[in-house]
Amino acid sequence: MKIKIGSEVFIAVLYDNATANKFKSMLPITLKMTELNNNEKYADIPGDLKTNPIKPGKIETGDIMIYDTNTLVLFYKSFRTEYSYTKIGQIKDPDGLAAAIGSTDLVISFELI
Repeated sequence: MKIKIGSEVFIAVLYDNATANKFKSMLPITLKMTELNNNEKYADIPGDLKTNPIKPGKIETGDIMIYDTNTLVLFYKSFRTEYSYTKIGQIKDPDGLAAAIGSTDLVISFELI
């Protein structure tokens, strides 16, 4: 999957699970993503996904997850968490991700390659 943030492009791998496959069927999609906690951007996606949430304990830079059943979350910093998410993918090389994302709300596009 290709993730476009302004003029920057990041390549992500989608996992082989039902939630990721359903998200993949929604692509391409462009979302206005909201800043949260100086470590993530999130946006609600249309419809609900069947999820299988776990408590990952630690979030890694570049993780792509679903919170609840319809909130896409893109993490741009690593940190510890007690929240539950369904993992759907990971950016292959997240170097420069935090700089590209910045600290404000922004529009991000997700598409198949």
